[in-house]
Amino acid sequence: MAFRLKLVPEHTTINFFRWQAGTFGFSVLMVLVSIVLIATMGLNFGIDFKGGTTIRTETTTAIDVAAYRAAVSPLNLGDVTITEVFDPTFAADKHVAMIRIQAQSGAESATPEMVAAIEAAVQATDPAVIFVSVESVGPKVSGELIQTALLAVLAANAAILFYIWLRFEWQYAVGAVAALVHDVVVTVGIFAALQLKFDLSIIAALLTILGYSINDTVVVFDRLRENLVKYKVMPLRDVMNISVNETLSRTVMTSGTTLVALITLLVLGGDVIRGFVFAMTWGVVVGTYSSVFVAKNIVLYLGVNREPKKPAVDPQTEGFDAVP
Repeated sequence: MAFRLKLVPEHTTINFFRWQAGTFGFSVLMVLVSIVLIATMGLNFGIDFKGGTTIRTETTTAIDVAAYRAAVSPLNLGDVTITEVFDPTFAADKHVAMIRIQAQSGAESATPEMVAAIEAAVQATDPAVIFVSVESVGPKVSGELIQTALLAVLAANAAILFYIWLRFEWQYAVGAVAALVHDVVVTVGIFAALQLKFDLSIIAALLTILGYSINDTVVVFDRLRENLVKYKVMPLRDVMNISVNETLSRTVMTSGTTLVALITLLVLGGDVIRGFVFAMTWGVVVGTYSSVFVAKNIVLYLGVNREPKKPAVDPQTEGFDAVP
């Protein structure tokens, strides 16, 4: 007999509406607190949104990102991001890195003296390094990036709203989008509370969280739609409980295996991807919670039309008499 791992029993009877007011109230509270934190503390924007200077380097020796970072750190330049660039077209002895420095106070870009100091510090670590280009991004471009990122998140929510509306009913669409807004706002709120760096990689994480969360929500809604046909006279609250219990094993397994991979990356992945992985880890937890405790509560409050649809053909005219 094949061994099957079961984190949740096949048949559960958990009453997810037992603390309905408490869980929904807690969700609303988290959203309100997140909005207050974002408005009062603000976000710790990274170079992508604050502007800064990018220096492209090339060397014939293997790049040690930690050594580069240690060399630049004594200069006290604020947020410095160092990443190695990989490209299959590069020769075997061509190693490329990007050094990004945040915009300094009172200047839109790094001064020539500052660039020279950075180059000297890196060259002391790797004498073979050469500096190919120096580019600056001003606050205007960074402001446009913020607007584009916000529009991307709003467009994703609008597309999901339209998709759910077509596939189910408008009540499901409102519940799904309310859960997604909850996930995004709470995730941004934790970044404001902890003052973690917020850059374009976090926007990518937010869009990924939207896709992950809506997948969980659609699974529950799909089972709910099937059960509404199966249990025609059962109260909507009870049908929802049955639907969530029937999909609980799938939800726990999916979220659990995803979290195992994300926590491994969070611990061992290093500084470059830590912000992205943290956002994903938090988003998976919050997204799973909202699929169970936010989306279905909204649908319950709005109600669902359970009246059977009228047949396209009148039953009285069906049969051989209806054939011309």
